Amino acid sequence: MTHSPMQKLAHALRQNGLIRFIEHFAEQFPDNHLKDLAVDMLGPDRRMAVAGHEVINFGSDSFLGLDQDPRVIEAVKHGVEKWGTHNGASRAFASVQANVEAEQKLAAWLGTEAALIYPSVTLANMGAIPGLVGRQDLLVVDEYAHNSIQEGAKIAKANGVRLATFSHCDPEHLTRVLKESAPYRCAVVCIDGVYSMSGALPPLAELDAVARAHDAVLYVDDAHATAVLGRQGRGTVLDALGNYDNTLVIGSLSKGFSCMGGFIGCTMEFQRLLKIRSNTFIFGGPVAPAYLEAVCVVCDILSSGEYELLQARLRSNCRTLVEGLKNLGLAVLGGETPIVSVLVGDEADTLSAGSFLFERGYYVQSVTFPAVPYHAGVLRIQVNANHLRESIRGLIDAIAALKTRIALPGPEQLQKQAA
Repeated sequence: MTHSPMQKLAHALRQNGLIRFIEHFAEQFPDNHLKDLAVDMLGPDRRMAVAGHEVINFGSDSFLGLDQDPRVIEAVKHGVEKWGTHNGASRAFASVQANVEAEQKLAAWLGTEAALIYPSVTLANMGAIPGLVGRQDLLVVDEYAHNSIQEGAKIAKANGVRLATFSHCDPEHLTRVLKESAPYRCAVVCIDGVYSMSGALPPLAELDAVARAHDAVLYVDDAHATAVLGRQGRGTVLDALGNYDNTLVIGSLSKGFSCMGGFIGCTMEFQRLLKIRSNTFIFGGPVAPAYLEAVCVVCDILSSGEYELLQARLRSNCRTLVEGLKNLGLAVLGGETPIVSVLVGDEADTLSAGSFLFERGYYVQSVTFPAVPYHAGVLRIQVNANHLRESIRGLIDAIAALKTRIALPGPEQLQKQAA
């Protein structure tokens, strides 16, 4: 039988190990997989309707609940009325005034001289990282850095940049890598401000000290801290380092901000340079103007006294969840951020655990390899400020029931993994 080129291509793709792995689990556990869901309704207090169920959504990264804030919603409506649905131009040619104002407000709130908005954090990383370094330079990446950093690093490597990796959050190993890689013209060290699967925070001050000692710039993807950690929600960098003198910080506008896009906080000089050197800025298209109007409103909320109330509510919800899970004797990762993961381990058990909770009215993300190491699957729970206390307690009770069905690891397993 002859096959068309399209059939041959599909067959070839199915030989890929990752595709085979994912399709195997999708076939073996069709009712447990809970991927590629279509949500029918989003309601108040994080209720949602999906696949014929009404569940409490613990999979949303709108951490402050601003996606339901009337002021943010009204800003989007006003933006559509003012600008239409899209301005239809690469920012290399023109930006709407709302884009200029949003970048100015972001910089004033963050405490940087300037900011540059991209269509997403992924496009920021995939454009800025290869744009910052050249053939004479060195790029060093934390082994667990976000996928978008890894993809940006691959582009840089393909362009001839030397690429090295250092052990997760390990200043001593970073020191060795930089020493062994010398000489180089410039070096950029790429890390996450919050590691999205575990909620872990890096030792920023130590890593910055190593970078400075070896003539390297720190590049921090702070997407999961934007609007939820630090004073006024500025993230991890300013509180840890006191300034941005040797740091480029990347933030998200689609998580805590509940809008769209990503941005880089930088100097005016780097704003100009990145506009020229970032292909994803030039060719990626702009954020729709309506959401830029909403970004301005969120900046005002974060800069006001109201932010402390939102953050306090979020911290209280996180504390309730983490304490409840630890009281169950579980292996809990994170807790300093709104991302809390419960270690399950086996891939099949992880998918079954997510399905068990879903049937009891709670949606959490079952995360397996390759997003986490093999046989280190987790239930990834994202806490929001507008989760009701009874919803959090209900989830804890559901996980207690889950523990009677699946042997969940205890905290000692985290110590074994660390060793």
